[in-house]
Amino acid sequence: MKSSLPVIFALLTGLFWGTYGPVLGQARAFEKSPFKPYVMIGIAYLIWGIIGGLIGMVSKGDSFTFTRQGTIWGFAAGTLGAWGALTLTLAMFTGGTAMPQVVMPIVFGTAVTVSAIVAVLTTKTQADPRLWLGIIGMGICIVTVAYFTPHQVPHGAKPAEPPAVKDPA
Repeated sequence: MKSSLPVIFALLTGLFWGTYGPVLGQARAFEKSPFKPYVMIGIAYLIWGIIGGLIGMVSKGDSFTFTRQGTIWGFAAGTLGAWGALTLTLAMFTGGTAMPQVVMPIVFGTAVTVSAIVAVLTTKTQADPRLWLGIIGMGICIVTVAYFTPHQVPHGAKPAEPPAVKDPA
């Protein structure tokens, strides 16, 4: 069971982040502002980050002392996460709310690709050619998912009628 925990948590992360964009779009629609929800995102990160971190530390038996390097890298990670939330907010604000099915695959496909490239660069190892093939495949998948995901119909608009099929006779 323990070996399946990383997969379960990774799937939960995908679930949470996959619903993040559409929920952000709803918050933006209710607030009529892209940045009011971002303030709430920051508060949520602060509350859940601290509570989750403290619970994890206590359950693991960690001390409550921090190293300088760990603090710097942890702050950098938090900053990157917050900037990601901000740029997703900006993506949604600049037209993405009408097309989260396009924005979200780009976000996640890019994240996977960047993570793989950073791993190659930081481990200073030669990447297996299949990695590059996978990155190309990821690009194809992003486009395919974005193109074929049902698109939202703006509130009050009628969905487009499917094209008429001509009788071959």
